[in-house]
Amino acid sequence: MDANLKNQTFLSKDLVCFSHIRWNFVYQRPQHLLTRFAKYMRIFFIEEPVFGATKDHYKIEQPASNVWVVTPQLQSGDDVEETLEKIVSTVLLEFDIHNYVAWYYTPMAYGFTKHLNPSLVIYDCMDELSAFAFAPPQLKAMEAELFDKADIVFTGGVSLYKSKKDKHKNIHPFPSSIDKNHFIQARKLKSELQKNEKPVVGFYGVVDERMDIELLRSIAALKPEWNYEVIGPVVKIDPASLPVADNIQYLGMKSYQELPALIAKWDIAMMPFALNDSTKFISPTKTPEYMAAGLPVISTAINDVVDPYGVNGLAYIINTPEEFVKAGEHILQSTRYDEWLQDVDNFLAENSWDNTWSRMATIIKETQLQKLNAKAKIYV
Repeated sequence: MDANLKNQTFLSKDLVCFSHIRWNFVYQRPQHLLTRFAKYMRIFFIEEPVFGATKDHYKIEQPASNVWVVTPQLQSGDDVEETLEKIVSTVLLEFDIHNYVAWYYTPMAYGFTKHLNPSLVIYDCMDELSAFAFAPPQLKAMEAELFDKADIVFTGGVSLYKSKKDKHKNIHPFPSSIDKNHFIQARKLKSELQKNEKPVVGFYGVVDERMDIELLRSIAALKPEWNYEVIGPVVKIDPASLPVADNIQYLGMKSYQELPALIAKWDIAMMPFALNDSTKFISPTKTPEYMAAGLPVISTAINDVVDPYGVNGLAYIINTPEEFVKAGEHILQSTRYDEWLQDVDNFLAENSWDNTWSRMATIIKETQLQKLNAKAKIYV
């Protein structure tokens, strides 16, 4: 554990998070960060509602130490904000939550939480959600309100930071990090496996409108002697639209714990993202995770992959199926894998969720002290 993690103290004893991502969905940024906060404060993770209940209520589960997940169960889509406002107030009362940080992943939650009085408001802007499929039309307006209310804004990547930096005075880029010890297991497991009869190219993550399924279809047709594995849930797109071929296998959603063993048999990791509004500002966590696992990466020209990974010669950036195949062939024939892996390890040396969390924690404590000092001056 990072030394800075051992000596953190906060002025708030609880953190209430409002998220569009469910805790038991793909394990990613919210879970990595909040489980670290949970070493120092209680975490209440409030998810989006589930509809179809016989009466309005909420379920509470405790999936991790000091983490409570609250899932509203609503009858219908009528008066949703009013009902959610009541549920949030009830949870705060039930758990005696008074001195707390409000942490937002979705601006839409601000609509039913304006009545709250947290000690600090943080907006961890993971993605440009307004560009995603089925984004609520009022999302941009709600985000503008959240920017006005927030004491701190974090962004999930550098491109996103550049697009938002003029909207807030206390905004900081924090590209997603890695748990190296978790993914490096794949290297050891791979050394114990027999070499694949056919090269295996893999992807894990959410399969949605951000994936260029035509690119995957073309690559599989151009290189039928390679096998392709796709791990992850299919959401917001019709599964029937996915390319079907003898050399493409969809493995569905797998747990975070299973990933190292599953990807150990891959020869190449791919990131076939479409280049559209929904991917303009993404900073895929899987880029450093793939590399920590010892997997060469081929990606389309996503800004936050091109720089820093492409410009540092750590990932192959392609624009066409033919370029993808050429890059794959180069990887499979390369004699400098060990040199590349050393470059990767050097580049990722300081990249960890512990370090990211610690730097965020420092900003949070500094901002809390500034607010206290400003408030004290008012009463002097």
